[in-house]
Amino acid sequence: MTAVLAAAMLVGFAPLSAAQDQPANNMESVHAKLKTDKQWIVTQYMHLTPAEAKKFWPVYEAYQQDLAKIDQRLRQLLQSYAADYRTQSLSDDKAQQLLDAWIAIENDDATRRASYVPKVLQALPPKKAARYLQIENEYRILLKYDLAALVPLVP
Repeated sequence: MTAVLAAAMLVGFAPLSAAQDQPANNMESVHAKLKTDKQWIVTQYMHLTPAEAKKFWPVYEAYQQDLAKIDQRLRQLLQSYAADYRTQSLSDDKAQQLLDAWIAIENDDATRRASYVPKVLQALPPKKAARYLQIENEYRILLKYDLAALVPLVP
């Protein structure tokens, strides 16, 4: 359920056929709840000592801010696709632009994830670092899975 809400928040709209006029404060509420839920999940599964927590949480927050930048780019890409999908005006050129943008986002996301491994390893012992990165990866996979279910195939 949380992942579905996260996917809806990520793209800024429910399924493409639904109305997009959700109040901004509602989306902000959903975003705040998801952020709290994710942090709670990480807290529950990490079992950090106070010393580890002091080093880890600033890295976690920086990583979440960087992920939000990737999510914003993806939201813009999907909103562009949604506009063309609704009006049935997706051209081959626009489809190519969307593909290029999507691959760039995926590549940037992978690069960003890799750049945080050493930062997490500086904050945590290797097994706990691996656990956190595994949790983060599973969360992102769930988001992408739910997002794939929401976005219709190109006609």
